[in-house]
Amino acid sequence: MEPIAYWPFDEGQGRIAKDLASGSCDQIRFALLKGRYQQSQDPIWRKGVSGSALLFDGYSTWLERSASLSPSLSEELTITAWIAPRSYDFGDEERLAAIVNQHDRERCEGYILGLSRHGSWSLQLALGDQWVDVWASGHPLPKGEWSFVAATYEAKSGQLKLYLNGSEVAVREHSQIHISITPSNEDLLIGRNNKGVILAEAFTMNMFDGLMDELCVYHAAMSEEDIASSYRHYLEAHDGDIPTIPYEDLAIPRAYFARDRHRPQYHLTSPGHWMNEPHAPIYFNGQYHLFYQFNPNGPFWHYIHWGHWVSEDLVHWRDLPAALTPEPGIDPDGIWSGSAAYDESGFPALFYTAGNHSLTPNQSVGLARTTYPQDGDLDLKQWVKHPHPIVVQEPDTLYLGEFRDPFVWKEGDVWIMLVGTGVSSQGGTAMVYVSSNMTEWTCKGPLIISNYERYPFLGVVWELPVLLPLKHNGDDTGKHILLISPWGKDAKVEVNYWIGTWDRANFRFIPDHEEPRLIDVGDFHFTGPSGMVDPVTGRSLLFTIAQGERTPQIDYDCGWSHGAGMPIALSLREDGQLGIEPIEEIQQLRGRQLLDLEDADLEEVNERLYHIQGDALEIQLAFSRGAASRYGLSVRRTPDGEEETVLYYDQDREQLGVNREKSTRDPDERIRGIQEGSLELQGEDLQLRVYVDRSLIEAYANGLKSLTTRTYPSRMDALGLHLHANGELRIRSIKIWEMKPAFIVSD
Repeated sequence: MEPIAYWPFDEGQGRIAKDLASGSCDQIRFALLKGRYQQSQDPIWRKGVSGSALLFDGYSTWLERSASLSPSLSEELTITAWIAPRSYDFGDEERLAAIVNQHDRERCEGYILGLSRHGSWSLQLALGDQWVDVWASGHPLPKGEWSFVAATYEAKSGQLKLYLNGSEVAVREHSQIHISITPSNEDLLIGRNNKGVILAEAFTMNMFDGLMDELCVYHAAMSEEDIASSYRHYLEAHDGDIPTIPYEDLAIPRAYFARDRHRPQYHLTSPGHWMNEPHAPIYFNGQYHLFYQFNPNGPFWHYIHWGHWVSEDLVHWRDLPAALTPEPGIDPDGIWSGSAAYDESGFPALFYTAGNHSLTPNQSVGLARTTYPQDGDLDLKQWVKHPHPIVVQEPDTLYLGEFRDPFVWKEGDVWIMLVGTGVSSQGGTAMVYVSSNMTEWTCKGPLIISNYERYPFLGVVWELPVLLPLKHNGDDTGKHILLISPWGKDAKVEVNYWIGTWDRANFRFIPDHEEPRLIDVGDFHFTGPSGMVDPVTGRSLLFTIAQGERTPQIDYDCGWSHGAGMPIALSLREDGQLGIEPIEEIQQLRGRQLLDLEDADLEEVNERLYHIQGDALEIQLAFSRGAASRYGLSVRRTPDGEEETVLYYDQDREQLGVNREKSTRDPDERIRGIQEGSLELQGEDLQLRVYVDRSLIEAYANGLKSLTTRTYPSRMDALGLHLHANGELRIRSIKIWEMKPAFIVSD
């Protein structure tokens, strides 16, 4: 039986997939073809079951053929394909992530074969004025594995059938027979739903994510024997076995984004697509593990998984497969933020926010345990979820459904958990729970309740509560830091903190100061706190997200969004203030030193800086007080100064800030304006540690404050540095290094 359309995807490279049945060549759509911020990239090809296969990225890869050139169907249909899903679709509006389709469900026209939530799959088509579907209930398609799927419709029997790996797995009989498939005037699409849901203006949902090979459409209903024969034929070259797929063949290729001129290189980023806050840091058997909010379907917030990185030193990192993914049960709608702690045997356990929109409240706390005791995998790639939520919000005076981001640690034989929420008519809080076994928890009430009336910027609910001890020169001080992120009405989303005392006996936090303080003055770029006590050094470490601040269309064109801030060591200074410093390990990423100069005036330093260029730099800069009252450093500067991002300190106003009015000429970029906040130096000279990492800029001032911001220059020569001052000023010292990437990326 000859197909009427046949895409073998054997090109193995390029931007065209040929239909061997018709001879037509179909253009492959792919976001990185545009080459907006790097050289144009071709679609991704991998080894297939037969020849090569095309990797669909889940949001921008599809093939399109106009309706006038598409094969016509009537009383019989067969579709066969080899597919290997990388991730599953959320199933927005119960629409399918299309393998192939030419349909309009609302107009009751055409057909679609595709996937939905958790690997469910279906053939759906218009028969007369009815929309008819058949689902392979109980036979989900596995992720990361090849499956041979087939779907048929036969008008004379009225039967729709589905086949998996040569065997029938579902059948549905239509109430009428001899009904033809109602034609559709939509274009034929492969990998994209004709009527996919639009999200954030730029993104179409219901798209296939994974490998596809050997797609055939027949103008006949094949028998089970014929389908089974076709299945066996494909496997002859593999000794009758379905070939396995290396993890790297399905992973998002970090190398595809490495040359993007705005993508950070020595800060933590997802391999591609969308990430939010890093969280759940933990150290085990010589390696640091850090997880993060991750959407494998594309660079937009939607179907959240837990991404996973691992490192031996906190600065050189490797990508690992997603640690936690949404599944039927307690977390079908998302795996949201949480933390990690050691279990009763000293093995890591993950505590996470389980999303289930079918329940009220839709958020609960889930638990996942490592399989390390069974498989000995030091990378901790496999986790087994506890079958039920371990903590569920009670329907009392709290904000019902706002209950998330468990932060867990162990004291003696007791585990303690904070969960972010709010108290009606009062403000945000973190509820305290205790347990002797990690699965049965007792509520001990609120850790501390914010005063919404007095501090409305703290919101009505707290997210991401973190409680860490503070040391001074390595010694215990008896003080802790409580960090939170506000949510809700009037909330200003920044990392707020209090220094105070952890009352272990009563499970309460007693702050030393009523008004919260800020670590960072960058205005919505330093958010999403998580933390740990490093068992190697005893330091309290803080991890954050560095928000990206771009439009959905730019995120679409780039294929990635957001990144992490520098890991920070927190301490208590001699003067009782919070000490913040980038971790010492970051020095391991230093490359060639570009400048080492002491005791020079502004003109001399700028002469030296004129010859230094770079977009991945570390700069240590110490000023001597002089007549100037406002001074600082411009980064990502063009030679003529048309574009620059200006870091400054206003000595009279005691403000640390950044001026981004000239950061870019690109009208599509959102970054503009001035960001600043209080920095009281108490007579100290200003000392800056500045980290330039393409679009991500971080500055640390005197171990007291940080400033995190983003900049996206439009000009390729925006690579310069320049010191500025409104009066006489000497530079006590300036040192500059090139910085090396945090990830090893191979083409």
